[in-house]
Amino acid sequence: MNKFSEYITEYTDGKKICILGFGREGKSTYKILEKYGKQASLTIADLNPVDREANGLPDSVELICGKEYQQCLDDFDMVFKSPGIVLEKPLSELRCQITCETQVFFEVFREKIVGITGTKGKSTVTSLIYHVLKESGADCRIAGNIGIPVFDIAEGMSQDTVVVCELSCHQLEYMTVSPRYAVFLNLYEEHLDHYGTMENYYNAKKNIYLHQHSGDLLWINSDIAPSCDNTEVIRVSNSDSCADIYVADGVVNYENGRKYNIPVDDIKLLGVHNHYNIAIALGVCSQFVDEADFDKAVRTFDPLAHRLEYVDTVRGIRWYDDSISTACATAISALQSVPSVGTILIGGMDRGIDYTTLVDFLADFDVRVICMETSGKRVFDMIQSCGSFNNKDRVHYADHLEDAVKLAAEITPEGMSCVMSPAAASYGIFKNFEERGDAFKALVAQLSK
Repeated sequence: MNKFSEYITEYTDGKKICILGFGREGKSTYKILEKYGKQASLTIADLNPVDREANGLPDSVELICGKEYQQCLDDFDMVFKSPGIVLEKPLSELRCQITCETQVFFEVFREKIVGITGTKGKSTVTSLIYHVLKESGADCRIAGNIGIPVFDIAEGMSQDTVVVCELSCHQLEYMTVSPRYAVFLNLYEEHLDHYGTMENYYNAKKNIYLHQHSGDLLWINSDIAPSCDNTEVIRVSNSDSCADIYVADGVVNYENGRKYNIPVDDIKLLGVHNHYNIAIALGVCSQFVDEADFDKAVRTFDPLAHRLEYVDTVRGIRWYDDSISTACATAISALQSVPSVGTILIGGMDRGIDYTTLVDFLADFDVRVICMETSGKRVFDMIQSCGSFNNKDRVHYADHLEDAVKLAAEITPEGMSCVMSPAAASYGIFKNFEERGDAFKALVAQLSK
């Protein structure tokens, strides 16, 4: 047994445990607890039905499914909550211990974890750091919100393994341990349907550094940088020249005068916002590899799908998929990053975010705007009532994505680009942003037939 398996055995010894949520992470949690929590009794609770036979669950594992699946939580000593589950009661009203596999994993491996959070850019920075470390020969793993539960990699860990872990607000919400190396990229208006206020959203996110130890490192956007007694805070910015790391014109400038020239012409990451992401990744990677290794690896990094992804050139128009966009800032970045944008597609599920900054930006930006779905209708109405908006005839409304793509093919000038950067969630219309992006690509492909 390694230290992880020993920890799980001791941690769960004699406990009555509930696994709350049986999706990807819940199944990962069950696999480990079933293997190493031999003296624990296990129950699985989920809103949806759980197929005992299909999941290989023995009769000793109790199943609680349906609308009342959270009613018996206080009957357990410990509840492993999946990040997608919203507790029906406040934590203060529950007598049971609420934990999760991320919490337990961090308790064991905290010293070797690079944790990355932020409203936007998490997956890109996580993947870039992992790519650089791997290409440089480091013993490393990638896990977390990127789609790999941390328990899935736990058994293969050695004392030298570095874990690059993407962390969502939902994973961080109840955490009481922070990684030695923490990255907090940015904070935009998001998830207010769950948190209600930006303060509550920030309070969930800041657990990435709140429990750090003396000598730990935090790379954070200078706009949200805290004062920390123990943690070494490295403030990073692409607008504040007084930051510890300042990115401008493709150059990473350090407080001590050192510079790193981003190989802009040799990388596939579009946009100045990705220069900021590269600066953060460079800072983190410098703890493990030298700058020459970073410079070599960043040139071979392939951007993730649905993030300013070039799709194809059809009917003389270059089409870009930025389905990951769920905030005003990302749509603005798309307009600033994609070459010769003729048309932008905006809209999706309306979660009540304030679109004023986006409308103000579009007012003087020479681009055709196609608004779609419920949030797009609100943006369209805001534009129509905006007295300072330049040439409202360039703004259109289409009910759905299919209609928007057809319209974009008609109104986008040949030789220019069309980018779908919705600045809105996909839920209620598509399963997730990946499905929305794939639908966009399929619609573009149909234009060539």
